[in-house]
Amino acid sequence: MSVADNVTLGEDIPADQREQIVVDALKLSGVYDRVMSLPNGIDTTLTREFDDNGAVLSGGEFQKIVVSRAFARQCPIKVFDEPSSALDPIAEYKLFDNILKACRQNTLLFISHRLSSVQNADHVFLLENGQVREEGTHRELMKKKGIYADMYQKQAENYLADKSKQKEGIWA
Repeated sequence: MSVADNVTLGEDIPADQREQIVVDALKLSGVYDRVMSLPNGIDTTLTREFDDNGAVLSGGEFQKIVVSRAFARQCPIKVFDEPSSALDPIAEYKLFDNILKACRQNTLLFISHRLSSVQNADHVFLLENGQVREEGTHRELMKKKGIYADMYQKQAENYLADKSKQKEGIWA
């Protein structure tokens, strides 16, 4: 399938609006420039499995294509399942900023193991073994000093440790 077909997957979009919707969605997900650098732009086939001239994208780039589907879809509820797991922190920040701006009129559901991605949520449910173990806002959960706060703190410490390794030149 082409990039455009991947973005509009399952959507019945009028032909005269399709290209603009795809372009807007790719810009919001942060992969537009990369796609436009491909031989056929949004009409480039993804993977070489069925097309020798197809494009092979990185994990993060393909993840942004998948996120573009949510931007292209016209629906009241948008589900983002690990939308930034393959992205660096800067790309993750930009993506979440765009999601929050572009989807103001939508109900958003984020599924994530990266707790930094849910800290701005109106409500957080922490699940363990299929059970809701904690719920509340980020601030409320941090004040409880329970499972969520412990996980959040550990993830933040790991991120800060990685940043210091980068500064010391240890990070490859």
